[in-house]
Amino acid sequence: MKLSIIVPCYNEADNIQKLHDELLPVIEDMLIHGWHDASKEIHSAEMIFVDDGSRDETFSKLKNIFSGPNKSGVIFKFLKHETNLGLGAAIRTGFSKADGDIVVTVDSDGTYKFSEIPTFLSFLTPGVDIVTASPYHPAGGVVGVPANRLFLSRGSSFLYRILVDRHVYTYTCLFRAYRSEVIRNISFSSNGFLAGTEVLVKAMLKGYRVAEFPALLYRRMYGVSKAKIAETIFAHLGFQGWIFLYRLQLMLGHKPKHAI
Repeated sequence: MKLSIIVPCYNEADNIQKLHDELLPVIEDMLIHGWHDASKEIHSAEMIFVDDGSRDETFSKLKNIFSGPNKSGVIFKFLKHETNLGLGAAIRTGFSKADGDIVVTVDSDGTYKFSEIPTFLSFLTPGVDIVTASPYHPAGGVVGVPANRLFLSRGSSFLYRILVDRHVYTYTCLFRAYRSEVIRNISFSSNGFLAGTEVLVKAMLKGYRVAEFPALLYRRMYGVSKAKIAETIFAHLGFQGWIFLYRLQLMLGHKPKHAI
């Protein structure tokens, strides 16, 4: 089984060393010991860094720090947008270059602990297509995250629970694992922070099964969040309206105008 790790980055120069020191050893260890237990073997792994038009030294630091001697067999791919296109565009670029049987997207700021990836992947049992981190799950939690970020994320997830599936608690995180079939069959149009939610919801509407990993969400240690609050709110509201109409058309026995 091959594992692809996609890391979108935008002006994250201060976090590159943290990625190297905390994420890479986890991937290297899984190549030796598998994930969660020895029965889940990984024969190869790639880390795909997508620099989304950073204006700082993010791209040069990525190449300098990760292009050193590599005896572990991890493959590194460095991709760069010449201008800032948005988180969704970076995810789309990463998906297009991912060769893994399992594709994992992670936050470059380490707000979810990279050390939990092996346990996180253990939730990808037969019949499960997507595993998503869930700080809003009753067994999850939040540590030191600014209230304004929580208000947007938690409020949006609450509305998606009403519109899509009340058994899923968190719809807005990036820390997620997909079977490759999902990213091949689900398209998404958002270039912004809505993208992760759009992929998850459309996959659920298409019948893919989701498991939640109760996780702790931490505040970022370096840099600042790149989310544009007003733009993200309007994007979620527009998508929620789309879901409502899609559901309504199905209830009325009509074929939805926009296929998933």
